[in-house]
Amino acid sequence: MAGIADVARAAGVSKSTASRALTGGGYVSQSTRVRVRDAATALGYVPTTSAVSLVTGRTQTVGVVMPSLDRWFFAQVLEGVQDALLERRYDLALYGAAPESAARREMFEHFLARKRFDGLIAIGIEPSARELERLVAFGKPVVSVGGYDVGTNAVSIDDQAAARIATDHLIGLGHHDIVFLGGDPDGRRTSFGDGRRLDGYLSAMRDAGLAASARHVQSEVAMPGGYSAAVHLLGDRRTRPTGIVGVCDEVAVGAIIAARRLGIRVPERLSVVGIDDHAYADMFSLTTLQQRPHQQGRAAAELLLRQLDEPDSPIHRLYEPSPLVVRNSTAPVDDDASAIIGVGR
Repeated sequence: MAGIADVARAAGVSKSTASRALTGGGYVSQSTRVRVRDAATALGYVPTTSAVSLVTGRTQTVGVVMPSLDRWFFAQVLEGVQDALLERRYDLALYGAAPESAARREMFEHFLARKRFDGLIAIGIEPSARELERLVAFGKPVVSVGGYDVGTNAVSIDDQAAARIATDHLIGLGHHDIVFLGGDPDGRRTSFGDGRRLDGYLSAMRDAGLAASARHVQSEVAMPGGYSAAVHLLGDRRTRPTGIVGVCDEVAVGAIIAARRLGIRVPERLSVVGIDDHAYADMFSLTTLQQRPHQQGRAAAELLLRQLDEPDSPIHRLYEPSPLVVRNSTAPVDDDASAIIGVGR
């Protein structure tokens, strides 16, 4: 395998010049840089991370911290981050562990503390443990993906506005009995973004004069959780709503499956809205607020790389658009078909 000395000899320059030309660490004329890179390509030479680090002081590695590896949103964000980093030939070090777990404490106290990265991307970090502040304290550039930030670069949708639009959509169709499904009511296990979505729902209900009928039904933020909670919610004809706003599409799809198994027609008797535009949303014809987590991941990586290249660049908060995508899971309320009409009379 060719080494830097072979590249330097082929290009007719010193080893230090060849190293600077390949790593970008220090001035090299454009003609020399091209000659060195052509020689490296011809010889099949690839600079190692350690060689780059010696010249630039960087590891060429970005750390990514996330709470889950098996959720659609996190997987999509991670893919976007990786795509952007690969284009710049950066390595990715992934740190994933559930909040409040022993593995997560170990991650912060030992693995992250070693600082074997040039910067960090924090995905879905929860404010309760002040983890984002701890990441910033490592002294490396940090970009957060999600609604929570501490003056860092950040990328997200406007979660509160998304849930408000979803709720207003149902209200505009004549629904008054609308339930917000998903998330933990005491907030300990509810992500910052999911909490903002609940706030958006409550705000829309209040502004429509429906605060008294607002209801939050907790569930695990996953399809089985939404299904289980919806079975209980929809099983009682006396308290069955005509509309559901799911904290995310997975919960909303779980509610649609529960309704179908209970013989409740969607959207004739029950309208359901989600947030995300999950890969399953079109399959279930789910009306939803679209977000593009892959694009959020790419944008976060690009913000971090810009900060590494230009340390004095201004801090940015990027809000990705989240348009309403209307499919067939919502319809005007039909009072004659409502499951609660006439009950108890």
